[in-house]
Amino acid sequence: MKRRWPRTEAPSRSDAGSVTLFLAITVVGLLVLLGLVVDGGAKIRAVQHADAVAADAARAGGQAINVPAAITGAAPTVDARAAVAAANGSLRRAGVTGTVSVTDAGQSLDVEVTTTTHTVFLGLIGITTMTVHGHAHVTLVRGVTGATP
Repeated sequence: MKRRWPRTEAPSRSDAGSVTLFLAITVVGLLVLLGLVVDGGAKIRAVQHADAVAADAARAGGQAINVPAAITGAAPTVDARAAVAAANGSLRRAGVTGTVSVTDAGQSLDVEVTTTTHTVFLGLIGITTMTVHGHAHVTLVRGVTGATP
C-alpha cells in the first residue's frame, strides 16, 4: 500500500515580509532602551560626581574657622572670606563651576555645583551634553561628639 501525505497548499504571500518589519521595529526599540540605560547611567554618575565635588568644597570651606572667636569660646563660625576662597579653590581644582554661600551667621556653608557630561546615544538625535547640578551643605559643630552649638 502506498502511503499518501496530506496535500499542503502554498503559503499565502499576504504576510511576506512581516517578520522583517517586526525585527526592524524590535531592534529600534532595543536600541532606544540601550541608549536610555547608557546615557541615564552617565547622568547618574555625573550627579554623584557633582555632589562629591560640592561636598569636598564645602568641607574645605568649613575648615576656615574664625579662630579668634573660637578661642574665646563663642559658637564656631567660619571666616567668610577665607571659607569662600577655600571652597572656590576646591571647585577650581576639580574643574567645575559653582557658587559658595555662608549662611546662619557664619555657622553653615552651602555649595552649588554645575557641570556637564557627554552623551553616547542621545548624540544621535542632537543631544550631545547633559547639564547636572550638585549640592552640599555643612554646619559647623563643636567638640568631639559633633553636637551643634
